[in-house]
Parts: sequence; C-alpha cells; structure tokens
Amino acid sequence: MSKLLVKPSAPDASGRVLNITPENAGWTYVGFDLHKLENNQIVTGETGEREVCLVFVSGKGQVRVDDQDFGLVGERMSPFEGKPWSVYVPAGSSWQVSGQTAVELAVCSAPGNSGKDKLPARIISPEQAGMEKRGVGTNVRHVANILPETDPAESLLVVEVITPGGHWSSYPPHKHDRDALPDESLLEETYYHRINPSQGFAFQRVYTDDRSLDETLAVEDGNVVLVPEGYHPCGAPHGYDLYYLNVMAGPKRVWKFHNDPAHEWMLK
Repeated sequence: MSKLLVKPSAPDASGRVLNITPENAGWTYVGFDLHKLENNQIVTGETGEREVCLVFVSGKGQVRVDDQDFGLVGERMSPFEGKPWSVYVPAGSSWQVSGQTAVELAVCSAPGNSGKDKLPARIISPEQAGMEKRGVGTNVRHVANILPETDPAESLLVVEVITPGGHWSSYPPHKHDRDALPDESLLEETYYHRINPSQGFAFQRVYTDDRSLDETLAVEDGNVVLVPEGYHPCGAPHGYDLYYLNVMAGPKRVWKFHNDPAHEWMLK
C-alpha cells in the first residue's frame, strides 16, 4: 500500500482510529488524529508546543479547555449536513471532549506559541466558517473555511470541502510545495476523506512536475491521504459525494498555490 494512503485502525481506549504525526508522516508541521467517541465517552489531550483545532466532523460533545467550559459543541450528525462546529486550542493547553452523542472528532495540529502572548481558546461556529462555492460545471465544490489565514492562528489552516458525485476538486491540479512567496507557499497537507454512501470510493492523484512522485490512490470512506509535495486533484464518481477535511501548515501561514501549467488553460 502507498505510504501516502493511511487507513483507519480499530479504536484505541480514547476512540482514536487515525494518528498522523510529523514523525510518522516524515515531515515537519502537520498532525492529524481522528477519534470516534461513543455517547458519554471522554477524550483528553495536551497540546504541548502545538496548537490544535478540534473539528466536530459529526456529533455533539461537552468541551473544556484548561479551566474554560465551552459547553455543548456540535450540531450536525453527518459531515454531509451543514457546516461544522470547531474549537481552537492554543499551545500549552489541555483540552477535554465528552461525547453527548456519537462523535467523530478531528484533532488538527501544527506548531504553536505556548508563551504568555499565546492566542486564546475560542469557539469557531458554523456562521464563522465562511462558505463559498468554487468552480463551474463538474468542477463545482462547496467549501467551508474553518480556520483560514485571515483568522487568528499560529500555523494551522483548516478547511472542509464537499465535492458532489461526478465532480472534481482541488482541480485544476495545484500545488504548494515551494517557500517562494509571493508566488507559492510551502504547505504540508492531509486530506481526511468521507464518502456518501459509505460503500463508495474516490480517486486522488499526487504527482510532481518531474514525476519523481506520481501516485493515483483509490480512496475509501475514512481514509487519509498525505500530500508532502506535488499536485493533488480529487475525483468523485457518479453517485457518491465526497467530503474531505484539509489540514495545512508550513513555515509561513499563507495559502498561495501554483496551478499545473498543463491544465491551467481551463481557467481561462
């Protein structure tokens, strides 16, 4: 199996089914965990030197960060219904989520600032996650910006996308693997994929200009694709809607991408 494709495991004691760290991904910035909690199950974490965005992919839970009680967070019971609730947790903090329903909780992380001037913990409501439609025709997809570069954070960029069946996304193919601003920023990225109905599949290709990396991956419900470099388009077959949650981070908190010149013509 490709090293870029990560499949879920059986839940551990904390309900964790995915655990991606800079160490096991072979990169520097992005971390991603996925917990599947049962009703009344509790998961806790310490951020250490990393900031965290807790994304309620589905379900509802009671959230605490240090001594601050954020109450009940979450609303939708499927990632294909509406926009998410999320919580930003700065470095040097502890957090706890207690499931009040079944919960699918994404823990997105990147280097943060744990000093005295660290950012405060905060709720990111569905209303704050700006929604936009991108593309035309069968390139239409629906984007919820959970933690864009215009909102406060140290390193993290977090976004989720719904791609209708028969459509393409992250397309025309683009990349962000060079620290060459203002033309392009260097950002590692994870794609957490969900598919509706769940027995479906999608495709994602990850490739570089020189094809030293060129892999086409068959993605199933609950899989993660690692994008350390290169272009990374996704395709959703007819009849199966594709959801993905993106986590990005790099040396600068700027999303500036470069389109594959061979396919950029379609934007004109």
